[in-house]
Amino acid sequence: MTPVSSHAPHGRPPLRTVQVLGGGNAAGGAHVRSLAAGLVARGVRVTVCAPEESDGAYGFTGVGAELVHVPRSSDPASVAALRAACSGADLVHAHGLHASFRTSLALGGRGTPFVVTWHDRAYAEGPRAHFLRVLERRVVRAATVVLGTTSALVDRARRSGARDARLAAVSLPGPRSAPASEEAERRRPKVRAELGAVDRPLIVAVGSLERHLGHDVLVDAAHAWQRLDPAPLVVIAGEGPLHGELRRAVETRDLPVRLLGRREDASDLLAAADVAVLPCRSEDARSTFAQEALHARVPLVASRVGSLPELVGDAAELVPQGNARALADAVTRLLTDPEHRESLVRRGVRQAATWPTEDQTVAQVLAVYDELTQPRPLT
Repeated sequence: MTPVSSHAPHGRPPLRTVQVLGGGNAAGGAHVRSLAAGLVARGVRVTVCAPEESDGAYGFTGVGAELVHVPRSSDPASVAALRAACSGADLVHAHGLHASFRTSLALGGRGTPFVVTWHDRAYAEGPRAHFLRVLERRVVRAATVVLGTTSALVDRARRSGARDARLAAVSLPGPRSAPASEEAERRRPKVRAELGAVDRPLIVAVGSLERHLGHDVLVDAAHAWQRLDPAPLVVIAGEGPLHGELRRAVETRDLPVRLLGRREDASDLLAAADVAVLPCRSEDARSTFAQEALHARVPLVASRVGSLPELVGDAAELVPQGNARALADAVTRLLTDPEHRESLVRRGVRQAATWPTEDQTVAQVLAVYDELTQPRPLT
């Protein structure tokens, strides 16, 4: 970060912002922590409204922000708590659809500048899909500015009626420091042993078990890898509605696949992996997993869909979405060709260097805040 001495020129009181987080999105939580740290370093007062347990995961108070416990619920008590926390704020910034909806209820058109960041879009089928579209329209029409992390999300916000929608690609923390990298490398044999991949390749996927993320395609592809010697182990970290279907497919076909459930050590899984796989059918978000894989120098195979080609460039093997055969062939090429793996790793390092830094992300967001807030009177 490049801190400045204060964001309160000429004796004016410092800018006070409220960041509202639902608590269920890892990318959103990491971004809010990074944003809070950068804003505080620039003299901005930051209040984070989120479930209190999120502070243990992201450390908002550790970077100088105030934490106000607001449950994820949209019931009247939660909305009232959020309304009280936003009282007197110069600007309110909500992250994610549900947090943004609660915030729109809490603000109630009081005129406070209201910024919304969309890190992803919510996926659903049937009646719930219609309900989510209604929420999206309400949120973007209430927002002063909508920031989308990808071009697809910006376009979606504009189609839903946003007055002002802009691209604002968020950053992840960069590569681990040397001590952290050394610790991850030290843990690699232990993690592989725990997973059962001591003498076999390890393929890792991370994400909720939902249809649009395509883990069923990865399970189908695993059938082709059984003929390799040794057969690689596929591990999928995540939970969701597709779990039962995936488990039955693995057991019925006796596939070398382990469903790990929810894990808090995705970085350790990646550090232990030989190949990372992102088999999604659609991806409007700026994929956290793809960024983490390239930062971790792990070869990535991903679907050629949505925002992924723009994000990874030539630093990943891109395959048609939903095509288990193409996915299987791409992974097989990587496992059997060390030079190709190393080439992808080198390209990944170059590609990651083109992504915005945390400092650049904070500066862009602060420029939006400055645009939306008027000079405050002297105290």
